[in-house]
Amino acid sequence: MKFSPSLLRGTLIKRYKRFLADVELDDGTIVTAHCPNTGAMTGCAVPGYTVFLSESTNPNRKLKYTWELAQTFDGHFIGINTHNANKLVAEALDNKVLSEFSDITDWKAEVTPPTANSRFDFALSRKNAEHQSVTEYMEVKSVTLADENKGFFPDAVTQRGAKHCLELARLSDSGIKTNLLFCVQHTAIESVQVAEHIDPTYAESVKIAADAGVTVLAASCIIDEQKILLNQTLPLIL
Repeated sequence: MKFSPSLLRGTLIKRYKRFLADVELDDGTIVTAHCPNTGAMTGCAVPGYTVFLSESTNPNRKLKYTWELAQTFDGHFIGINTHNANKLVAEALDNKVLSEFSDITDWKAEVTPPTANSRFDFALSRKNAEHQSVTEYMEVKSVTLADENKGFFPDAVTQRGAKHCLELARLSDSGIKTNLLFCVQHTAIESVQVAEHIDPTYAESVKIAADAGVTVLAASCIIDEQKILLNQTLPLIL
């Protein structure tokens, strides 16, 4: 996923009211940008971080700028826009980046299975041993919480996330293949684990899902000020 046009560079002044961030651009202009991340953003919204904004040409938008990336004081990039996680996974599916999904023949976004109460990020199709098309489901989570080189999810309590995990487990128990993919948008992270210390209920729901046969995996991204590319799986500690 390449940023076009190029992102604007600035320095973070502060993030506030969840959806707002004040940024001083390199030319000295101070702007308020939309923050497309509803999480705690621990370690991602430190005043003084270099940040990168996209600029909208839509005259009807209340805020012209969107906060896309942050860069830590030691040079690591963080993907702030959680909506990009699904775009990155879609691109990776198309380009056969992850071996676990290299035989996917088709996919659709935002699908509710006929027997489910939750909508999942992707419905994936692949051929079984009898060359019949079989549908499976995937939920994607964006990981940005880092403790040195360890990544954690979630960064705040997520009842919705726990519900999705239990629904994936139920589908898996019924014979439908399901997947939970942690998309890591932080270049310092080298492994991922569930943040039981932040949300023990979510941690338990992930364990239930894994025990039910849900495929749980993590994947890292290459990030710089021009692009984000999902590139490989990472070790996952459950």
